[in-house]
Parts: sequence; C-alpha cells; structure tokens
Amino acid sequence: MTCKKSKGLIFDIQRYSIHDGPGIRTLVFMKGCPLSCIWCCNPESQSPSQEIMVTPNKCIGCKRCIEVCPTGAAEKKDPLEARELCIVCGSCVKACPSTARRLVGHYMSLEEVMKEVEKDFPFYQRSGGGMTVTGGEPLMQADFVRMLLKSCQEKGIHTAIETCGYAEWEGFKNVLEYVDLTLYDIKYMNSEKHRELMGVGNELILQNAKKVAKLGKDMVIRVPVIPDCNDSLENMEAIAEFARTLEGVEEIHLLPYHRLGESKYDRLGKSYKLKGVKPLDKESLSKQKKIIESYQLKVQVGG
Repeated sequence: MTCKKSKGLIFDIQRYSIHDGPGIRTLVFMKGCPLSCIWCCNPESQSPSQEIMVTPNKCIGCKRCIEVCPTGAAEKKDPLEARELCIVCGSCVKACPSTARRLVGHYMSLEEVMKEVEKDFPFYQRSGGGMTVTGGEPLMQADFVRMLLKSCQEKGIHTAIETCGYAEWEGFKNVLEYVDLTLYDIKYMNSEKHRELMGVGNELILQNAKKVAKLGKDMVIRVPVIPDCNDSLENMEAIAEFARTLEGVEEIHLLPYHRLGESKYDRLGKSYKLKGVKPLDKESLSKQKKIIESYQLKVQVGG
C-alpha cells in the first residue's frame, strides 16, 4: 500500500477552468499554506492537515454524527468550540446521510491525479491549455508537485504553478525545472504590513521572485486587490516598480476582492475578519491599472 508520504494532500481538482494560465486548464489545489491572509477565499487550503467542513442547512437532524463522534465535537453548536474538540477522525462524515459534513483534503497518488488531469487532454491541445498547480501553497508539498509537473510535461501538457513564493529556494528551484509558467503572488511591498496581513514578512518572497526571473522562466505577477488592506495607490506603484526590475516580467494581473469564500469560514469553525467589506468599484480598479501601466507593464484585471 502506498504511504501518505508518496501522496499529495489535495482539497480540490477543478476541470474546464479558463483562469490561472492560458487556454482551458485543470486546476489542482494543494492543501497547506505558510501564509494566513485575512481575506483568503479558500480557508480550507490553509491547514496542512485534513479538516471537517459542516454545512448546517444540509443537516436533517438525524444526530448520527453525535452518536459516532468520540470527542463530543459534533454536538457543539459553537463551531469554534467544535473545531477545538474535533480530531478529524471522519466518523461523522461517514455517518452523515445528507452530506452536511464532509472531509476537506484527500491523499491522492500521482497516478490518481494524472488520471484526472489527462481526461481533458484534447481540450489542452485545442486551446493551448494545461494543468495549473495551486492551493494553498504548492511548494509546501514540493516533492509531490515536482513529480506531478514532470509527469505532465512528459505527456506534452503545459504546466503552470501559482505560488506566494514563500519557500526554501532549493526546493523551489527543483519544482521550477518542470514549470512552463509561474504565476507569482505579490501582495504588499511593505514587509511590516505584509506580516500584519499575511502572518509573515515578504523578504523571502521578493528574493525568490528575483531568482525565478534570473532563471528566464515565464512569470506573471499577480496582485489580489483587497479594500482597506493593500489597495493603496502607493502599494500598487511600489509593486509595479519592483516588477519592472524583474527580467522578462511584462505583465501584472490584478485580482479583485470577492466574498465568495466568506461562508466557508463558518463551516470550518473559523472567524472571517473582513465581514462587511465590499469589493472595489471599477473606478478604483481603473486608477490602479493606470498606475501600473505607466511603468510600461501590461495589466489584466482578473486571473
């Protein structure tokens, strides 16, 4: 039997995507991230371990989950309290007849993931698409991701990786050997603000961005634009100024804030710090776009 070490912990595989790289793509979402961005739209990606997600409006009140729960977590109405008690044994998931409870994160072998990716090979060929490994942070599972990217390239499938760049360089470099396109997130140029909003400073991220550029790899800088967090014109100008120093980088993607992941926080027993925050208006995004374009960089709004 294959051990967990030779598998990847994946929380989703999304087919027929037209984002996160050229053409029609399959997105492989790796679980675990070294950052803790307060606006993260995939909170289930942050923990490097499996989790239980609860959807209360699906519950039919059968109480089977309470009967099988070994710690009493399932009977707690407060999701934060339930999360503290839960040992993620999965008993409640198996007992639930209405899928109100589900396990987030599944260990998959390289062969299992490739079987999913290869299903859309004809679409990749026709559209110039391929596979994008995202997350979470793919570099937290660098060995598995490297094997996955290598397998794709061996089969003629275009590869891309979306990364925050917060990783030891040696493992990062090994992964890049099989990457055709790097989608590199830069969120804040001020390291103190970066630490306040993401949990870590940005020194390693910026250092690695320079190293990726020196390798001559195709790289696009991506900036999530979050109201009252990193959306100042000064920050956009600083990011553009930095991007222009990266050899070969000609394009920046602005990713507007949305609230699609907000409900996931309650279902995971987590608190969402940006409740009530509204997406930026078109006028504000237009100003940021113009600032970046003034640095002779191509700007795309959206991924």
